[in-house]
Amino acid sequence: MPIHPRESDPAVPDPADPAPEGAVRPPRGDLPRSGPPTGPGPDTDEEPGPDAAGGPAPSEDEHTAELKELEDRWRRALADLDNLRKRHTRELERERTSERSRTAAAFLPVLDNLELALNHAGSDPGAIVEGVRAVRDQAVNVLELLGYQRHAETGVAFDPARHEVVGVVQDADAPPGTVVEVLRPGYGDGERQIRPAAVTVAKRE
Repeated sequence: MPIHPRESDPAVPDPADPAPEGAVRPPRGDLPRSGPPTGPGPDTDEEPGPDAAGGPAPSEDEHTAELKELEDRWRRALADLDNLRKRHTRELERERTSERSRTAAAFLPVLDNLELALNHAGSDPGAIVEGVRAVRDQAVNVLELLGYQRHAETGVAFDPARHEVVGVVQDADAPPGTVVEVLRPGYGDGERQIRPAAVTVAKRE
């Protein structure tokens, strides 16, 4: 069978033919081949293995040992916290007991003087009044030493922080809004107030 020579396409230049003057010949064998990258780089999807991070991954035994150590620390912290709470409760109760004892001891002389006043009431009934008054003054002094000042002043301006109004009266000699009579003394001030004084106040016109 005869072989006919291939007819050249005039539109496709023959690479063997010399390029016309001024024309740019395309590169042939020096172009890089297209294809997936073969080396490691930022464009690769390969992830570094455990050895690439600086050494072998910790074993299961090491994880178990760390977990046991953390659990032991947690249990010791709970035990220390519980011991601290119990010690604080004991110290608080000890302080309360000590404070009650000091307060009761401060009032023992008052009770002793009341006993003496009652013992002498039969021999001299008139002296009982003076004895009770002296005991009252002694008790007031004990409260002042404990930090509770007595308030039984009249003629002072009404103070809602220290007075409790139980009545309003008309008094021409007293300025309006002043304390006319103290029915029950008050003790203490501010946060240390035991009770306010019960008073009557002059009526405002």
